[in-house]
Amino acid sequence: MQTQKKLALAFIASSLAALLVPVASAADAPVAAAPAAETRSEYVKPNLKHDSFGKLNIVVPLTSDDKGIQGMKLRNITNGLKAADAWKGKMNVAVVLYAKGVTLLKNPDEQIQKKIDELKGMGVQFKVCDNTLREQGIDFHNLYHVTEADIVPSGFAEVAYLQARKHYVVDPVN
Repeated sequence: MQTQKKLALAFIASSLAALLVPVASAADAPVAAAPAAETRSEYVKPNLKHDSFGKLNIVVPLTSDDKGIQGMKLRNITNGLKAADAWKGKMNVAVVLYAKGVTLLKNPDEQIQKKIDELKGMGVQFKVCDNTLREQGIDFHNLYHVTEADIVPSGFAEVAYLQARKHYVVDPVN
């Protein structure tokens, strides 16, 4: 019993001591100098060595309405197509738009229209989910350059369907 009392008193004493310790606030902190301006080195092209990419079949699901994510995916596709071409390869790409991803084709600005046209010119297919169109009440005629041939029954199932047919799913950011 004595041991328990000693432990309890020690705990109370240490708790009281902690209350008496001065606490520093942000106002007490020394003023730090502004960080030095970040310096960035200039890019130096490396002497790359890489095998031919060969034939690549890629499916890119697009389910986000975030313009930044949509733009990043389009840039990734463009960069991938150019890299495959430069390294004696061929990349076939299908972008499957479902859920909020369909917004890419709803009234896209001029810059996005140009990017879509460029990608289609490079052979990229844009497939649009019929479930999404029905659930969101969207007429596919009102989507940028979408024809009936671009509509698939289910975007989610289309991704799996293409994957089963040797398309690699590449989803950089969703």
